[in-house]
Amino acid sequence: MIKKLSIIIPAYNEGRTIHLILDKVRQVILINGIQKEVIIVNDASKDNTKEAIENYIKLYGHQIQISLHNQQVNQGKGAAIHKGIELATGEFLIVQDADLEYDPEEFNILLKPVVDGYADVVYGSRFMGGNPHRILFFWHTIGNKFLTFLSNMFTNLNLTDMETCYKLFDANMAKSLKLKEKRFGFEPEVTAKISKVPKIRIYEVGISYYGRTYEEGKKIGAIDGFRAIYCILKYNIFSK
Repeated sequence: MIKKLSIIIPAYNEGRTIHLILDKVRQVILINGIQKEVIIVNDASKDNTKEAIENYIKLYGHQIQISLHNQQVNQGKGAAIHKGIELATGEFLIVQDADLEYDPEEFNILLKPVVDGYADVVYGSRFMGGNPHRILFFWHTIGNKFLTFLSNMFTNLNLTDMETCYKLFDANMAKSLKLKEKRFGFEPEVTAKISKVPKIRIYEVGISYYGRTYEEGKKIGAIDGFRAIYCILKYNIFSK
């Protein structure tokens, strides 16, 4: 039985909008009375992210369990997620980007296969289901599908969206994986490692996607795609 969901939010230079996603997380009501724990990892932001989060905690810390960890130096999204996993106290955990591309109301969609007793891990796919998707970059979509295809070749999974942010994990399992990638290589690394867990039950559900342009703050680029290819090969072939 799940009593608490740990929501890990890596944040870098999101001071202007961080309160918007925190409002959404705070307001969502989880199924089966599951409680929320929010862990924000500020990756040495250069703007007012730290102050914005501290002010938010002062205003709403009585309504929701929320904590802030400040990285001393910028290490990357993956490193921030590692710290969040380390600090998580819930039975399950999920990563929530600090931007507005993913909707916390859909936590319940990912939780349902777990609550029903079917899943240990649930991926939220941007490429399946009838939920709304913002139309943006053709080559990003092709790149994401190629990386998923390449990952599936080695893991023998049939995922449609390996690169999705929304991944719901059994917390103890996530803590046992010994993750190494500090930037956007987290996605292929964690997928490769969970695929090797004996008798793991992995499910996928359709989610919506409200993508950002680079002008709106999107950070991932072509170099991260090449790193993802490297990580797929590294953690599936050379790290057995």
